[in-house]
Formats: sequence, C-alpha cells, structure tokens
Amino acid sequence: MTPKIGILIVDDQRLMRDGLRILLEMEPDLDVVGEAGDGQAALAAYAGCRPDVVLMDVRMPVMDGVEATRRIRQAWPEARVIILTTFDDDEYVFEGLRAGAQGYLLKAVSGEDLAEAIRTVAAGGALIDPSVTRKVVAEFARLAPPRAPGGGLPEPLSERELEVLRLVAAGLTNREIAERLFLAEGTVKNYVTNILGKIGARDRTQAALRAQQLGLL
Repeated sequence: MTPKIGILIVDDQRLMRDGLRILLEMEPDLDVVGEAGDGQAALAAYAGCRPDVVLMDVRMPVMDGVEATRRIRQAWPEARVIILTTFDDDEYVFEGLRAGAQGYLLKAVSGEDLAEAIRTVAAGGALIDPSVTRKVVAEFARLAPPRAPGGGLPEPLSERELEVLRLVAAGLTNREIAERLFLAEGTVKNYVTNILGKIGARDRTQAALRAQQLGLL
C-alpha cells in the first residue's frame, strides 16, 4: 500500500482543527498525524510527528504562523508548509512565502481543492490561491527588470499556448479556461502540461512567475 500523507494542522480554533481533521481523513491517502493551537506548539508537534505537510494558520497567540513557518523551515529544511488563512493581505502573503511556505490558500477553498493542494505540495510542488497568485505575479512584475517576450526559451510557445498561459497566470482553473476558450478540459490539461515543459516550470504558480520573468504576460 502507498503510505498516506501525514498532515499537521496548526490553528488556534479547536472547531477549525476538528473540521479539517474530519474533512481530510475522508480522503483515503491523507492522515492527520498531529494538531497544535499556536505557532510555538507547532514546533514541538512537528518534532514529534514529522508530518509530510503542515497546514498553518496565520493569526495565532504565542507565535504567529509566519514565524512558526520560518522556524520550522530553519530547523527542518525539508518541511512542506501550506499557509491556510482567511487573510489575503499583501503583508501576510509575501511574509508567508518569504518564510518558506510552499502553499498559500484561503479558508474559503473547497475540501477537494485543499486535498489536491496537500498532494501537490507533498509531492514537491507549490500551490497558491488564484487571488493570491495575481498579487505575487504583480509584485514580481514590479521588481523584475523588463525582458524581451519569450527570450531564452529553446522552443517558443504557440499562440494558443500563450493564451492558455496567460489565463493560468490570471488564476483560472483548467475547467474555467476550457469554458473561456471553448475547448475540452482534457485539451486544456494537455496544453498546460506542454507549457510547463517548455518554460521549465513544475506547477501553475511557478509557471505564472516564469511567464512574468520571460515577458510573456
């Protein structure tokens, strides 16, 4: 049997922790192996259960989620952390990512999407809420020097691939892109796979940042 993905839930609200545990353990490949009610407790909990993925709230007593993420990543560089919060303020977004989080999701996310995000991050990818992705791309555009469109790509993107990439960067799902472009969802999935390969990105978030870097947005 394939080992389950172990999850540590860090949230100061007991009701939220209980709800997440019930939701996640409905998935056959996910297992909640620990809980903590604040960032300080998260450090001890991580050391005790060594989860594959941490779901980390931001605003908590004793130590907030950003500082807890930073300390966990310093002590265990292999740690995989998803910030799960109600806040999409720029300060929390950029501080959380700078602290080493591989994911940033809002608590309005569906259970299905949360489970898929955990699988993505556990596998070594990154995943950021679509509304947050737009903030990250905008900040990257502000800081990065202008580049010639597509410069440095060994194989250029087709017009359709560029169209799909720009919609990915805007935070649309494959289903939403398919509806926008009147394509089958499977066709869009194939386009996204080809795009990731051409621009050297592991996942959709990295694709959006890479596209900005290459001047494709």
